Amino acid sequence: MAEEPDFFKPHPHPTKARVKNSMFDLVPDAFDEKTIKLTGDQRRVKRPAEEPTPVETPVETPVEPEPEPEKTPVQESVEVEQGQHTEAHPWDHPDASAQSRLLIKGGRIVNDDQSFDADIYIEDGIIKQVGNNLVIPGGARTIEARGKLVIPGGIDAHTHMQLPFMGATAADDFYSGTKAALAGGTTMIIDLVCDQRGVSLIDAYEKWRNWADGKVCCDYALQMGVTWWSDQVYKEMEILTQEKGVNSFKMFMAFRNAYMLDDSELYAAFYRCKELGALAMVHAENGRLIDLKAAELISQGVTGPEGHELCRPEEVEAEATQRATTIADQAGAPLLVAPVMSKSSADVISAARRSGKVVFGMPIAASLGTDGTHLWNKCWRHAAGHVTSPPLRPDPSTPGYLLDLLGNNDLQLTGSDNRTFNADQKALGKDDFRYIPSGVNGAEDRMSVLWEKAVHSGKMDACRFVAVTSTSAAKIFNIYPKKGRIAVGSDADIVIWDPKLTRKISAKTHHHAVDFNIFEGMECHGVPLFVITNGHVVVDEGQLKVTQGLGRFVSTPCGGEAVFGRIKARDQARQPMAVEREPYSGPVAEIQEEAQIMKSLDHSAFMTPVEPSFHTRPPTRGGGRNMQDSSFSLSAKEQDYEGKSMFT
Repeated sequence: MAEEPDFFKPHPHPTKARVKNSMFDLVPDAFDEKTIKLTGDQRRVKRPAEEPTPVETPVETPVEPEPEPEKTPVQESVEVEQGQHTEAHPWDHPDASAQSRLLIKGGRIVNDDQSFDADIYIEDGIIKQVGNNLVIPGGARTIEARGKLVIPGGIDAHTHMQLPFMGATAADDFYSGTKAALAGGTTMIIDLVCDQRGVSLIDAYEKWRNWADGKVCCDYALQMGVTWWSDQVYKEMEILTQEKGVNSFKMFMAFRNAYMLDDSELYAAFYRCKELGALAMVHAENGRLIDLKAAELISQGVTGPEGHELCRPEEVEAEATQRATTIADQAGAPLLVAPVMSKSSADVISAARRSGKVVFGMPIAASLGTDGTHLWNKCWRHAAGHVTSPPLRPDPSTPGYLLDLLGNNDLQLTGSDNRTFNADQKALGKDDFRYIPSGVNGAEDRMSVLWEKAVHSGKMDACRFVAVTSTSAAKIFNIYPKKGRIAVGSDADIVIWDPKLTRKISAKTHHHAVDFNIFEGMECHGVPLFVITNGHVVVDEGQLKVTQGLGRFVSTPCGGEAVFGRIKARDQARQPMAVEREPYSGPVAEIQEEAQIMKSLDHSAFMTPVEPSFHTRPPTRGGGRNMQDSSFSLSAKEQDYEGKSMFT
């Protein structure tokens, strides 16, 4: 009998040993924590410094920038797409791009709700002034943005940097992944902490912080994956929300034996999220059905990457999405479905929202920019390079359909789900598609791909582009207007965007640490000329200048208005009320002995018979089996399918 894959057991191919890529080993080069402390109004606490005195005439002598905290950042030489070579300066270098004072002049500012012409003055990483004819201190660097768009830095709402998964570790760590993100105009990522079953959520959180803090080139926050359920998990969720700056938890309905929760555990986790004011997230696929179909395909000789989509068609995604939205609604919890990969799943989310459910949907760069026909490519490496979960759909109309829903707010935000693996890592599944590490790139190309497919094509305007790439994520994860908006007091995370300039995507020129790009050869309108993160210029006229460790951890508070604004009133309105009536005073039948035994049994026993029968029709008069009866059933005991296949 063919065995289903267990993500934590030794790989069946001895030549592809997993020893070097242990799934949950700590990275040795961990660094100290660096955390942004928030005040009640969601803004970074300012360092003690006197405000400069405005003058009408700029001072000739440049003002010395305020000294940065002592750090030892890594300086890196970067090959940029144009073939130019540049070297990042230390933070305290007099010619460094990361200056404390910047003036962006002459651009058109685009927020999610309006666009207008104005200048922006930045000091100490914060936007200090927005308007025309600004009076600013001397010593500021001026960036000319005339004819360009000035937009909030992108927020990638779902990444998997450095993730140990399926016997390999993602090629992009927190350095290369955030460097690539900045090159594409994304100035903040939200990464998923996803450890194996039985691991303390607190320990997993600390592990990810140690991996990230010394490497990130831009700001980041963390989501927490809940891969098992217990009283310990229940208690640790509160610690994470109250003390660790986490306000979202992701549950999985797939990856059985690794991450998957059953329906009762989903309900408990969703309800706990509601209690804490945290956002519940879900990976929506029917994991049990996937395992059965995958084993069936292997027994039929389908072992290539196409089997990945065939065993998890979009109906499987849609069914799980429907189930997840129902369970979350019964728990009274807001829900974010991530990622959304199919038209059917998107329709479920759209219908749920129209029926009043508090649910959000997040397609990713891959599902918006390409499709699953590549899984049938004759080149195994090309096909395997497109394997991700849920899979890309072979229906070529899927990206356009999802873009239409995104443009009309049936879907709300975008991420990349960036989880990259090189050719030799993908080859772990060369003989069995179930062992292909699942994941694709997207952190660098998300914004350009979306501009090309959505704005340049006329499916959405620039304001909506800002909403789905930045502002909606900031609101949903409760860091708005600190992030996701160009306004006085907001973080200076800004992109100067040229909507007419084009670039061609290629694995030869991208900044990821992976040897493949699913958007290979795509020419995109929309290129970031300047990228500013916390007031530091990291893309300067197209040249990438990054400093390892420049980014900081951003705490995400619970109870955001965008997510929980309706929940309190809804809970009160839905509060069940007992009917007041006279007690029953009539006769009560005596319980027979057999019935008494049945009454004493746990009620849940009636849901799954101890010895489930596959035959539902009565026997014939002669006592034989009714030939109209079916021997197929989906109600067999769970343990029948744990660790083995139905198919021989």
